[in-house]
Amino acid sequence: MTETTTTTETATATAGTAGTAADSRRLVVLDMAGTTVADGGLVERAFERAAERLGVEPGTPDHAEKLQYVLATMGESKISVFRHLFGTEERARRANSAFEEAYAELVDGGLVAPVPGARAAIEQLRADGRTVALTTGFARVTQDAILDALGWQDLADLTLCPADAGGRGRPHPDMVLTAFLRTGAVADVRDVVVVGDTAYDMLSGRRAGAGTVAGVLTGAHDRATLTRNGATHVLDSVAALPDLLTESA
Repeated sequence: MTETTTTTETATATAGTAGTAADSRRLVVLDMAGTTVADGGLVERAFERAAERLGVEPGTPDHAEKLQYVLATMGESKISVFRHLFGTEERARRANSAFEEAYAELVDGGLVAPVPGARAAIEQLRADGRTVALTTGFARVTQDAILDALGWQDLADLTLCPADAGGRGRPHPDMVLTAFLRTGAVADVRDVVVVGDTAYDMLSGRRAGAGTVAGVLTGAHDRATLTRNGATHVLDSVAALPDLLTESA
């Protein structure tokens, strides 16, 4: 059985949902890159291409500093990251467009793959009667490129990017709440399950009021970071999620 970790803080926050039947948790909101999709460092490679187009030379301290920020903010909406890095809205949008273009080129080159067991886990969740939403901090064009490359166009019930939720990505709760409102799969937001590999995923889930916020160790952040930012559980992989929801009923 995959080990799970529950913090004292989150145990208190979720005490009201302890003992809730597994069948009540019918909406599962899953992150993509790092959680269900392994991209092999494409974020860094796409950033390097985008930064170079904006005059940030590889090997310079400025490049290193910006790349470190990109890595530290994995999971956040990319346009928000570029607004921080490049100052003006015009430069941020140029950087974001260049990043999305570079990432799509790399995806088209066959450099993305499912996290082992991810597809089977999503199929099992849906077979168990749960509604699954896939979310990302990328723009819709990039999200669709990833889904197309994996043959996942019809794998989930719903796919969301920040633009689908009013423009705000993680750590804001907007995409989780949009999935809650659009699907109508559960009556209480505490019955939503949020899963991701970054601190921003955990914060988004907690701010939305989700009762189960699970971190996975296949992406950007480690167990301590996920727990510190509100994970109620930490799993080795999303592959363990169907069993977690069944066993913790």
